[in-house]
Amino acid sequence: MDANITMNMDELTEILILKDINITFTDYENITEPPYSNEEYICYTKNNRLHLFHTVFQPLVYGAVLFLGLTGNGLLLTVLLKRRKTLRITEIYLVHLAIADLLLLFTLPFVLTQVVAGWIYGEFLCKLLGLINRLNLVCGSLLLACIGFDRYLAVVHAIPSLQSRRPKIVHLTCALLWLLCLSLSMPNMVFLSVAEKDDGPTRLFCSYNSHHIHGNNWMLTNRFITLLLCFFLPLMVMGYCYTAIIITLSQSQKSLEKQGAIRLALLVTLVFCLCWLPYNITILTDTLVQLRAISKWSCQAQAMLNEALIVTEAIGFMHCCLNPILYAFIGVRFRRDLLQLLAKRKCLKLCLPGLRAESQSRSSVTEAVTVTTSNHYI
Repeated sequence: MDANITMNMDELTEILILKDINITFTDYENITEPPYSNEEYICYTKNNRLHLFHTVFQPLVYGAVLFLGLTGNGLLLTVLLKRRKTLRITEIYLVHLAIADLLLLFTLPFVLTQVVAGWIYGEFLCKLLGLINRLNLVCGSLLLACIGFDRYLAVVHAIPSLQSRRPKIVHLTCALLWLLCLSLSMPNMVFLSVAEKDDGPTRLFCSYNSHHIHGNNWMLTNRFITLLLCFFLPLMVMGYCYTAIIITLSQSQKSLEKQGAIRLALLVTLVFCLCWLPYNITILTDTLVQLRAISKWSCQAQAMLNEALIVTEAIGFMHCCLNPILYAFIGVRFRRDLLQLLAKRKCLKLCLPGLRAESQSRSSVTEAVTVTTSNHYI
């Protein structure tokens, strides 16, 4: 009799918990959500691996992403701004991309602080950092699409695109892009607020607490905007543009530089897909669960989904570290400017022994590389 009562109570508890999960929103997107909702706590009493992910996995991965991202994008921005008056078309996009990545990385320490101690920065920073995070995530992804389209014009339509590919037009395009992303991110400042959870440790969290059901509706809408503008649209543009570039280069006279450009075009698309595809699949699944499009969702499945959200989001943020490598560091001109900058700062001899001599020995070769794709850092 007691065993049957216990079993029935367990089943009833799980049903009630899963019902509450569908009502609330447990979005793990950066600074906008707490590490777990109160309704899920009982589900984790049997297997609470989520705590390990938050206390060990996130600090290690985000710390590495923050260091590498700040270093790479900082060097990229420094080198490009040194010759800001003579920037080429793709380099203008790279400046904006580096700024977007740096601002996005700036929000990561606040993510980790909320995971460990709750939100301690007040209402204003909750809204401001939520805006910065979303703005730069969307803008960074769209800038990648712009870079792919610019390279497509430069290689596939080199002559007809001479009139449209001008610095003033590119600056205007980037300004309009920032304004578009800002308008899409502004609702975060309306719906984000700091509030206490009803149970568990008395900690504050920066979340979509304002305006109740409207905040929840915006959170779901925000997810679909993320899926469309941060992944599917850039992926389609990059896929089409780089495919056209590969076909064009394959039909022309083969050379070592063109073969390298083809490999890099494939690598750029592949890396973007590998970094962001797992997170977008996971967040789409979690959204369908919250909309009750997926039924019979067990506590174990919900726990695995929550862990997947943390892991895949960290993988996505790694793309901020890879952007400088993919889009600039492999370029001949950028490497040369970077070495010159380090030499002026007296860092080259101390930090990179032997590299200066190697670069000088290859200068006659690298200067001769004038292929269209290498001029555009493909």
